[in-house]
Amino acid sequence: MQRHWRVFYVEEPVFDTESPFLEQRQELENLWVFVPHINAAADERTRMYKINHLLQEAFADHACKNCILWYYTPMALDWATCESPKLVVFDCMDELAAFKNAPEALRQREAALMEKADLVFTGGISLYEARKDRHAAVHLFPSSIDKAHFGKARRTQPDFADQQYIPHPRIGFFGVIDERLDIELLREMAAMKPEWQFILIGPVVKIDPAHLPQAPNIHYHGQKLYADLPGYIAHWDVAIMPFAMNESTRFISPTKTPEYLAAGKPVVSTPILDVIREYGAAGLVQIASNPEAFVAAIERALEMSNDKQWLAAVDAVLADKSWDLTVDRMIHLIEKKLEQQQLTTKKEDEYV
Repeated sequence: MQRHWRVFYVEEPVFDTESPFLEQRQELENLWVFVPHINAAADERTRMYKINHLLQEAFADHACKNCILWYYTPMALDWATCESPKLVVFDCMDELAAFKNAPEALRQREAALMEKADLVFTGGISLYEARKDRHAAVHLFPSSIDKAHFGKARRTQPDFADQQYIPHPRIGFFGVIDERLDIELLREMAAMKPEWQFILIGPVVKIDPAHLPQAPNIHYHGQKLYADLPGYIAHWDVAIMPFAMNESTRFISPTKTPEYLAAGKPVVSTPILDVIREYGAAGLVQIASNPEAFVAAIERALEMSNDKQWLAAVDAVLADKSWDLTVDRMIHLIEKKLEQQQLTTKKEDEYV
């Protein structure tokens, strides 16, 4: 987006200071990141006042006018930005209200944002179907990827020190480890196949780490840099998505599906609807719903490392899933909407 406009990305507040301030970082030529640092002891009303005050000052300093407001979370709806925005976009990437510890006001805020938005983008088929009748301009944008970045995993490269001594076969997962992960499925598979090594990369969030299954063949490697992920995946044999089938996963469209595939790794997933629709039905990802079926699917996946026909089919499906193409399509919709608004305003002026 910064190729077309100045972008100011506001991250969620960090409650770590008695004296509120706004951290500002310029990441690229036209991209700034704002992080409000707020007093944790303050009440909700005071926190919101401080956040708004900090943001108002920052946007004034940067002379932000005629802005487009782009929301990823309805909880930011009350944050001060610019007055009278030219356009409001709601980029709905997840069913946030279904997540553990979601704010009670989230559904109400989303309803208000849906009413305010000029355009709604959804990050998956299930999300699109759940919202297409709630707004006149809902558009589907399934997960896009940096194919070249994850494609690095297809090349020979040295392994990382923290996994180079782990035996093969290696069954890998990267992503947030939270209530969406079926830890019992992982536990049972590790017990059924002690000779397989299960490697999990990512932070543990919203669940007690003590509840995670522990075994000699389960390896938790914590959060890694995005830049390093292809180097880790390159030395896995199969990538997995052992998601729990619950309310928090009902509408997910995991970006890691095409990322794993771009890395050239066979993938096994639990029956997530969007995964089945986009990849399972085409035979690109194997689907399994219980430990026995999952183990059998991994065994089949282990035999696919040299399947050139499967890899060619993968690349054909991934051909139109680049972020550049997605951004171009989004910008086309935004510019079209702005043109419609200008025409409407011009016609209204003619009748005044």
